[in-house]
Amino acid sequence: MFKNIAFASALLIATAFGPANSAHAQGTADSGPSNGLYIKIGEASIKKSLMAIPPFQYSGSPNSSKNAVKVGKELYDVFRNDMEGSGYFEFIKPEAFIEDVSKVGLKPVGEETGGFNFGSWTQIGTEFLVRVGFRVLDNQVTVDTYTYYVPQQKLVLGKTYKGSVNDVRVVAHTFANDLVEKLTGQKGAFLSKIVAARTTRPQEKEIFIMDWDGNNPRQITTHKTIAQSPTWSYDGRYVAYSAFAYHPREKTRNMDLFTYELSTGRRLLVSYRRGINSGASYTPDGRGLLLTISNGGSPDIYKMTLDGQKLNQITNGKNGEMNVEPSMSPDGSKIAFSSTRSGRPHIHVMNADGSNIKRLTIAGEYNSTPSWSPDGKKITFAGYDKTHFDVFVMDADGTNMVRLTSAKKPSGRNADNEDPTFSPDGRQILFRSNRTGKYQLYVVGVDGENERRITFDQHEYFKPRWSPSYE
Repeated sequence: MFKNIAFASALLIATAFGPANSAHAQGTADSGPSNGLYIKIGEASIKKSLMAIPPFQYSGSPNSSKNAVKVGKELYDVFRNDMEGSGYFEFIKPEAFIEDVSKVGLKPVGEETGGFNFGSWTQIGTEFLVRVGFRVLDNQVTVDTYTYYVPQQKLVLGKTYKGSVNDVRVVAHTFANDLVEKLTGQKGAFLSKIVAARTTRPQEKEIFIMDWDGNNPRQITTHKTIAQSPTWSYDGRYVAYSAFAYHPREKTRNMDLFTYELSTGRRLLVSYRRGINSGASYTPDGRGLLLTISNGGSPDIYKMTLDGQKLNQITNGKNGEMNVEPSMSPDGSKIAFSSTRSGRPHIHVMNADGSNIKRLTIAGEYNSTPSWSPDGKKITFAGYDKTHFDVFVMDADGTNMVRLTSAKKPSGRNADNEDPTFSPDGRQILFRSNRTGKYQLYVVGVDGENERRITFDQHEYFKPRWSPSYE
């Protein structure tokens, strides 16, 4: 859904050109596949498999070699980063390779003249060997990929991908998606997107969309004020966000709610009640929005139609209590939110109609920004404990709470880790952290492992949200 029309038409995935193993039961990489799945995904940490990714080989015309160097490097770097980000693999260093990969083919001995020898990879413990060749002609790139399960000398995935040289990242992400799905039975999330507010000028923030790995940022708002709290629709076609918009008649600015259609760039003002119109969350059926409205009083949670015309109040705060940051469960039955009804802000959950309110968090001084996992079984949130925020995850009923982050600033003080959101496959959590001095974006596995930074710039990021859609 996120690739534009040019990307979608340029990327053509050919049929598999080799027989892939197709058994059908879950297994682990070291014991071999059962049921066609080489890597078993569960709640516990996954044993990482040893993967070798030799440099991608260029097989095209020498006249295109200059451009090919750049294309090959980008293909390799994006794919390798996706594999690292998956958390499934450890990687064999090139200096450990026995064969000179530049002098052997992409297929094994017996399938092509001068092919590679499986024994050379077995000796160094390789479980998965990825061999890739590519060629560039008339601004088009063709990528031949072969992934082997070395212990059984079997081709796991063999595909050819084609696209414009401008779409190299899409080609690499698509290959990574296909390989992860083949090995685990679950789709990869490498074509998913991130939306976040980002500083542009002093006292100004705009909304940006970027790839899952922090690359290709694209600004979608130009309010030249403070735009904040973006959120995705479940089909990935729209983004809702808030901005301090100018109202000429009153000659004031107000925190209004907008929706933005990605395919057309069409923007719609949907809620401009006096005060706060913010913290939106789309309903899973795509017919409505949850948001926080103050309307001159204490903030409460409302549900409204996409055009902003029909409004229904869900919470009714008393004595100045605040009910904010609504997040609807994937099945549409529950709403997680932050509330001060118990004194300090804590995470609560209620039925979609506002009934049966239950407090989920007890510990900590300040808990905020709840976000559901795609399967509705877990909730992640930011919790403040004496000096700083950290990211936590818990079961949807508030049990089995786990702290996922802990980091220090260069000064030695505890860093803040905030605004968590799940990846579309539910295996990773995106958040922002000021551990380097500025708020940058990071991802971490739901088990607290494989934490990595994905933005490297001088901006500040706020309220990132991972797209619900895979592509």
